[in-house]
Amino acid sequence: MSSSVDIRLNRHTKTYNENDIVQGIVIISAPTSFKHNGITLTVDGSVQLHLSGKSVGVFEAFYNSTKPVSLINQTLELAKPGQISTVRTEIPFQIQLKGKPNKPLYETYHGVFVNIQYFLRVDVKRTFLSKDMTKQIEFNVEYSPTHELAAEKAVAKPAAFEITSESIRAVQNKVDVPKFKISGHLGSLCCTITNPLSGELIIEESELPIKSLEIQLLRIETCGCAEGFSRDSTEIQNIQIGDGDVARKIEIPIRMLFPRTFTCPTLITTNFKIEFEISIVLVFDDDRMISEISPCVICAIHAPSDRKCLQTCMDYCINDSESGIPIDLCNNACTTMCYSARGTLDSDEFNWEDDE
Repeated sequence: MSSSVDIRLNRHTKTYNENDIVQGIVIISAPTSFKHNGITLTVDGSVQLHLSGKSVGVFEAFYNSTKPVSLINQTLELAKPGQISTVRTEIPFQIQLKGKPNKPLYETYHGVFVNIQYFLRVDVKRTFLSKDMTKQIEFNVEYSPTHELAAEKAVAKPAAFEITSESIRAVQNKVDVPKFKISGHLGSLCCTITNPLSGELIIEESELPIKSLEIQLLRIETCGCAEGFSRDSTEIQNIQIGDGDVARKIEIPIRMLFPRTFTCPTLITTNFKIEFEISIVLVFDDDRMISEISPCVICAIHAPSDRKCLQTCMDYCINDSESGIPIDLCNNACTTMCYSARGTLDSDEFNWEDDE
């Protein structure tokens, strides 16, 4: 058996808020005892920015604007130089997630040109003739209800739409566009990231048979500064809501969940932006495709501020063995699980409205 090192977190979801205490253990396994020159734990979080291929050479003068943006970098000494004398050694640790001055911790986000990631890394420094041991794991950061970037609520902005062959903009030659008309509405273009986008769509008429009806979620990632920037749009997910030549004048429901890893609350900073768009796509039987895009603002979770609600929810999570909610999640002020339990608990028993 070769020597190895591992990191185990107390919270199996690996999701934390800024200023939370991250707790866990470092496990070192070795067939025989060995000497080391110290064991350290490092918390590192940064924003990685990448210019797209089409921008290479154009913005070389603004290279500094695409350097990583460091959000947090802390090192904790777990053990001074000494000896690991047992087959399995467990070292407990706890460290607070506190960002750099004037640098809030943004939510974890995995994009194409912008990545916001947080890592825990343990380093076991060995003697001169032995290779150092290293283990790194990624964990997630989400905004707490009191976070400065989560202060604003998602204000509902219902959006009715009507798309016709005359109204579409993203087309080179409108002569080739078959006659059609689509109407409908979206529940809101200002959405909470934990709630699905919903709405309805109706095919009023179509000159050609329809092959597919889809709704897309797009991310708009901007890297750079005032002197020069790169702005790129990529698709996150595509959901087919109609297959084949769908019936006319029938309401077709729209429902889209936001994938948590690849989306985050809309974020606009000095060096980068993360924005989102909703696209309704109509594909005709001859493979001609029409799309209409609308901007979409995504807001963070806004958990109930009613402390009675939170306490009741926590009591439910802990005492009801059939709730299916892990107890360790309730320790996080129950801000997330109040939303998960909402569909299970009797709504008359709880006050889900904020105190205002």
